[in-house]
Amino acid sequence: DGKVMRSGTVERIDCQPQQTATMTLDWGGTDGEGEWLLNVRYLQREREGIIPARHVVAKAQIELRPYQAPDMVLKNESVRYIPDVVPQVNDRNLAHLIITGENFRVRFNKMTGYMERYAVNRTEFIRKGGALTPNFWRAPTDNDYGAKLQHKYAAWKNPDLRLTSLKHETKEGQVVVSAEYDMRSVSAKLYLTYTINNRGAVKVNQKMVADKGKKASDMFRFGMRFEMPEAFDRLQYYGRGPGENYADRKSSAFVGLYRQSVDEQFHPYIRPQETGTKSDLRWWHLADIGGRGLTVTSDAPFSASALHYPQESLDEGPAKRQGHSPEVEKQKNVSVCLDKVQYGLACVNSWGALPLPEYRIPYADYTFRLKIAPATRL
Repeated sequence: DGKVMRSGTVERIDCQPQQTATMTLDWGGTDGEGEWLLNVRYLQREREGIIPARHVVAKAQIELRPYQAPDMVLKNESVRYIPDVVPQVNDRNLAHLIITGENFRVRFNKMTGYMERYAVNRTEFIRKGGALTPNFWRAPTDNDYGAKLQHKYAAWKNPDLRLTSLKHETKEGQVVVSAEYDMRSVSAKLYLTYTINNRGAVKVNQKMVADKGKKASDMFRFGMRFEMPEAFDRLQYYGRGPGENYADRKSSAFVGLYRQSVDEQFHPYIRPQETGTKSDLRWWHLADIGGRGLTVTSDAPFSASALHYPQESLDEGPAKRQGHSPEVEKQKNVSVCLDKVQYGLACVNSWGALPLPEYRIPYADYTFRLKIAPATRL
């Protein structure tokens, strides 16, 4: 869970340039439990020219025992001898579908099918008007503009989602809400399924099915986004950090346990653009000063960001307006993005190069499984 288990120093490495040496680190074996990572740093022994002693010449993170993602099975949290309280569904309201549990309330909008209210123990986790919605776009980066992707991928900015079905059922002591959508501008279908347990934890399944007979551009990301109230400004995560990192720009950001503020997530690039994403997340937790918060997990490492800047405020639109990041008005609310995957940054050149093929997101079927649960982490 991000703890430093063992550490040590190798004083002398007897190895000539262009040669290989094998070393044994006599620090004991791993216990076969959890993920084990070895962080290695090579330090300059003595000052050499402008390089000071103890300067980190190189570093690496070596996987000893790989990460095993959770299985995403959502169970009810039972207390011995006390029967589980099954969440109740109120479908009588014309505008809303409301699920109520012993200590929580979840509300879906019947026009959109989106989860627009999420309150546990009288704590509201979704800002009014900031519903959990699908997200396929990012504020274009300089490289994106250079490759004209703000035009080529424009269909994904607002893919014309139309709700075609909203259903609910109660099974095994949990409520399952299913929404289906047509995505007309990209000839695809989207299925959103929410499973809610007796404690108000929500498992979300976002599935897109592409029309194999049609063509559509790559997308910038496949994920969800929502807005939390301003109080949720303390971030903890186990993944790559401490700085922002992306699919093709992450190897120097080591997996670790990090604590940061939402303020620290924004990098003031000269021009406003996508910023603040953390990748290869095992879990991601956003809380208020009292420790009340949400923990997000997935069935594979995922990426996320939390900013005081909504995606729209960092997006300069079809053409660069040559704005400046400090001019963008900071908002009190916290804009959260949760991604199965986000398009790479490329950084090959800034006038037309795309990321390498493995860092693109082609038009295809995708499924993102995530669990959002009320939780306290210290």
